[in-house]
Amino acid sequence: MHQPHHLGGVAAAARIRRLIRGAIRRARPYTIGFATTRPTVDSMRAFRYLYRVPLLAWHALIHLPITLLLIAVGNGGALSHAAVRWWSGGLLRVFGMRLRREGTPLPGGTLFVANHVSWIDIMVLHSQHMMGFIAKSEIREWPVAGWVTTHAETIFLQRGNGDSLGQVMAEMSQRLRAGRAVAAFPEGGTRNGRELGAFHARIFTAAVDANAPVQPVALCYGAGCEAQAIVAFAPRESFVANLVRLLGEPARPVRVCFLPPILPGEHEGRRGIAHAARTRVERAMAAA
Repeated sequence: MHQPHHLGGVAAAARIRRLIRGAIRRARPYTIGFATTRPTVDSMRAFRYLYRVPLLAWHALIHLPITLLLIAVGNGGALSHAAVRWWSGGLLRVFGMRLRREGTPLPGGTLFVANHVSWIDIMVLHSQHMMGFIAKSEIREWPVAGWVTTHAETIFLQRGNGDSLGQVMAEMSQRLRAGRAVAAFPEGGTRNGRELGAFHARIFTAAVDANAPVQPVALCYGAGCEAQAIVAFAPRESFVANLVRLLGEPARPVRVCFLPPILPGEHEGRRGIAHAARTRVERAMAAA
């Protein structure tokens, strides 16, 4: 599906207003007991939009240019990485997501692999450690998130293009050998948030070729991962619609668990690494 190139403009603003109104209408009111009625879900959602929409606009229109300037001045160094972490963490706070990190990301050339719930996974990981993501080329078209990922060492993959996949794998191996972190979602795409998909072994080829460690990461939205399905894309939901819906959601905790790494030679071949990585992520999510 084609995505708009920016959030500005009358048409884009009108579309966002329609999406907000639709999100409020779809929210169900609730009551507790027989005599006492608490604020309805839709009124609370409207209240959250009231203060979060201006915060998002400020973060996109003021903080984003500052971030891009710092990235350019930093020239891929520590300042650039710190700017990406700062902006990503700020975006998560706008959405009411309160991060708690467990474990420590490995430094240097490491392949990070995580379960994939939604577009916001990239922001969660970028808020903790700088890593170049393998992402579908369509993300470049997304408002706000596309601007940041384009300037954050992302390696874009054209899905269905065999040549593009080969180029991506070669770039991954080269970065890992150079001591730079790379990240991927080995499920190959998002799901409904209720289940963990298979980890495709091919994505681990770069780590095997570069003799680099693999660090699994478990992403858990809400207490006990109870909000995975809420954060995930609904059927036929666009990026903008998902963004608007999540903007009205209640504040919730987000756990990002950097699990024990899989060191070179610890498991035989890419299939063994893929199985071990998925097992560690699955166990961490079950223990949340």
